[in-house]
Amino acid sequence: MDITLSTSPPLDATLDVLAIVCHEDTLTEDPTVTAADAALGGHLRRAMVDERFRAKAGQSLSLHTQGRLGPGRLLLVGVGPRAAFRPSDLRPAAGRVARFANSVGASTAGIAPPDAGKTAASPYPTIAALAEGVRLGGYRFQKYLTGDKRTPLTLASATLFVAASDQAAARQALDRAQQTARAVADARDLVNEPAGVLTPTRLAEAAKTLAQDAGLDITIFGPDECRQQGMGLYLAVAQGSDEEPRFIHLTWRPPQAKKRIVLIGKGVTFDSGGLSLKTNEGMLDMKVDMSGAAAVIAAASAIAREQLPVEVHAIAACTENMPSGRSYKLGDVITSMAGKTVEITNTDAEGRLTLADALTYSLALKPDAIIDFATLTGACVVALGPHTAGVMSNNDALSAQWLAAAKAAGEEMWPLPLPPRLSDQLKSEIADMKNTGERWGGALTAGLFLKEFVGETPWVHVDLAGPASADKEFGHIGKGGTGFGVATILELVRATADAR
Repeated sequence: MDITLSTSPPLDATLDVLAIVCHEDTLTEDPTVTAADAALGGHLRRAMVDERFRAKAGQSLSLHTQGRLGPGRLLLVGVGPRAAFRPSDLRPAAGRVARFANSVGASTAGIAPPDAGKTAASPYPTIAALAEGVRLGGYRFQKYLTGDKRTPLTLASATLFVAASDQAAARQALDRAQQTARAVADARDLVNEPAGVLTPTRLAEAAKTLAQDAGLDITIFGPDECRQQGMGLYLAVAQGSDEEPRFIHLTWRPPQAKKRIVLIGKGVTFDSGGLSLKTNEGMLDMKVDMSGAAAVIAAASAIAREQLPVEVHAIAACTENMPSGRSYKLGDVITSMAGKTVEITNTDAEGRLTLADALTYSLALKPDAIIDFATLTGACVVALGPHTAGVMSNNDALSAQWLAAAKAAGEEMWPLPLPPRLSDQLKSEIADMKNTGERWGGALTAGLFLKEFVGETPWVHVDLAGPASADKEFGHIGKGGTGFGVATILELVRATADAR
């Protein structure tokens, strides 16, 4: 999709659809709505009354212009009251515009945000949110659909009516937004592939393709190399599957890098639970258990394409977790790459085992920060619901930077504690620690387990078990894999690159 910026009057533009984004409390005085209503002889306001359109968040209203305006259709999109509005609210709004445009067969669309045409103090978050939203709202994973099951994607170009005093900065905001949308879509593509297609080997091949396209270095370890590294926990998870594991390490090393950041993603391409077998219901969505790996691989590719002056390493220990005669067993004691021994009390707590060895591997890179991403615990979904990721950290400053980036990216995250007293749940009588604690506080004990493998290095753990996939559409998010985490990674790395 081609996205352009314009400072021309939106009602004069020749478009199939013009979307006017409206606030609930200023709807009656919105200048674009007022001008459109006048041109349409009052039909717009009458339609608003008839359809009870109040511009509440999530509301929309469409109307044919009958040739009285440049656009063929108007679409009013509500974003709620002005006082509660944030630029990130424009992402789902723009996503709804893209969905509507495709549903009516439109090829061109425009979006006029509130106060369109006025130069805002900082219009660049608005540009980014609109561009990302309209691109991602048009995303569909239709690879395995045939015939009329496929949804035609007709929207080819979008115009954003946003005034900006600094055109170079506006262009950078748009370019970055397009890179973000592309990376999120890349991550969604990986997550949405069936587990029978996207095995660890295939995921490594996909990562290699993205790396070559972006200019990243890539190292891929098979089981023999991992064994030489001493990755006992990771290989224990992998040993029950007929599919070989693949340990992926992507590197972006620019000259004179400002910081060195390691991104680690959980890469379990299918999680049956192992011998602690999940139910059929529990297994249905387990192809998404590699969402963390998809996020870091896609984000690293975007960072390299943008040539950001931050050294970034993206690491994913990819495997299946399957039951067989070779599977690791309850009661086994396994030695990690760090030399710590772990008693296995649940084979369905496998993600933290793969991450532990990946964390140890990353310490040799001497990073300034480590951030890991994992669909780790159902307990986090119970605590925060399906849309919000839990964030745990050993460093308040890094945690604050991460949460600020998430807010800017429009990804919902919430800080969770790492209470030292809960560490007692991980004590073992026959090993250094157990891999699970009690039922209560399960997301926190998982975080405490990982904390044992990072030492003093600033570290953030992101449990994205809830928002990694969606069971219904919302704005710019469709059903299936969401690509959650990618946008926040890019916000953080860009902020690091832009810092003086």
